[in-house]
Amino acid sequence: MLESIVHVCLAGLSTGMFIWLVASGLTLIFGVLGVLNFAHGSFYMLGAYFCYTLLGLMGDNFWLGLLLGPLCVCVVGFVVERYFLRYVYPLALPYQLLLTFAFVLLFDDLVKVVWGAGSIGSPTLPGLSGSIPILGRNFPVYSLFIIGVGPLVAIGMWALLEKTWWGRIIRAASSDREMASAIGVRVPALFTAVFIFGTWLGAMGGGLAVPYVGLLTPGMGESIIIDAFVVAVIGGLGSLKGAFLGALIIGLLSSFGTRFIPTFDMFLTFILMAAVLLWRPQGLFGEAA
Repeated sequence: MLESIVHVCLAGLSTGMFIWLVASGLTLIFGVLGVLNFAHGSFYMLGAYFCYTLLGLMGDNFWLGLLLGPLCVCVVGFVVERYFLRYVYPLALPYQLLLTFAFVLLFDDLVKVVWGAGSIGSPTLPGLSGSIPILGRNFPVYSLFIIGVGPLVAIGMWALLEKTWWGRIIRAASSDREMASAIGVRVPALFTAVFIFGTWLGAMGGGLAVPYVGLLTPGMGESIIIDAFVVAVIGGLGSLKGAFLGALIIGLLSSFGTRFIPTFDMFLTFILMAAVLLWRPQGLFGEAA
């Protein structure tokens, strides 16, 4: 029984850290720009497809594909922010959601045109494929790798935002755009840089998903963006600390639900979100309006 609980916990941690890798960029963009970017899941999808394509072009060098694939998606993110989103910042939230949802439909069709409407099998990675025994049962090595990557990303983002000059400028601009502009901060350029960085985080999650999800399919961003939104809402919109904790909770809840009460697994996440919102409408670490 103990080994079963340990493996369920490990599976939940890997799921949670995988969701966190995507939710971190979504949370950062909302926290700084105030934009609920529904197209963030599409950046995740494009990251997976670009990484897969570069794998074929570079002799199955996954790490080089993981480096270059998200950078290609950053170019897409720059175009989206600079020529479209920038003009809806002052508008009401529904306009932002409609625009970003339009990009979801556009990118889904673009993937079908370029890569086809069918699914694509994921490659295996030398050194990270297979499994290792933990308490007498095998556990995937790549899932352990994801469990390690998640906290490293969290620590890196904390250090960037709290311990660097650029992080102080970002926090100042997110708190008071007019004052930051008055003291010489180029707020539009800063927002573009933050959006590109958030896009890179989402695309990096997609690149890391290539060996994790098994199959790449058009529209694969929709399922992950729902989980990322749930995590962001539970943790508090704009709170990276809340998103990290929310991802852990959702990952563990999903894993235990799948293992012990699979009939109600799909409802548990939304029941938890409803309970949190009834208790704290602003989320666990969100600020009350």
